[in-house]
Amino acid sequence: MARFSFLPREDQYFSFFSQMTSYIYDASTILVEMMGEGSRDYNAYAQRIKTIEHACDELTHTISTSLNKSFITPFDREDIYELSSALDDVVDLIDDAARAMVMFNIQASTPHARSFADVIQRMAVQLHEIVTTLARPVGINQRLVEIHRLENVADDTYHAAIGELFRQESDPLTVLKFKEIYEKLEAAVDRCEQVANIIESVIIKNA
Repeated sequence: MARFSFLPREDQYFSFFSQMTSYIYDASTILVEMMGEGSRDYNAYAQRIKTIEHACDELTHTISTSLNKSFITPFDREDIYELSSALDDVVDLIDDAARAMVMFNIQASTPHARSFADVIQRMAVQLHEIVTTLARPVGINQRLVEIHRLENVADDTYHAAIGELFRQESDPLTVLKFKEIYEKLEAAVDRCEQVANIIESVIIKNA
């Protein structure tokens, strides 16, 4: 089986992955701004994220097309496809959360939503650092551990957010709106962790 360091001609895939994690970071950074304190034009932020989501979709298609044309790949084709799809999913889920803020006509964010956005952005940083060294994976384990730690932080945030929502919010419609937003944000976090799991599996298979 081909090893990571043997195929400089196929470094395009590592560049593709690096670009995808850059998209995740850019989308998460806009999400952090969007979820900031005070009322704001959520639609403008959602549109910026949607632009990134479209670009990431196009890149995912480019990867799929390249796989069909490549004779040699740096690691298994199914792993490349799975990783690119998972990275694309993260941006899709960030986009889902941003669009929900607009669709539900939310007037102001919450501390829990801001906490989720912060975790997603921090996970994006770790994913980008991992992917940029994927061709010769060194020092990745500590970043994988940090991603798992951040997922636990988000899990605690989710339970606290849902509990507070049902205890303190009297309007059922508001409960339903924020419950769905929290679930979308939690899904984005979970998908980041799944990306880390895919990468860990790839590294083990190609060690």
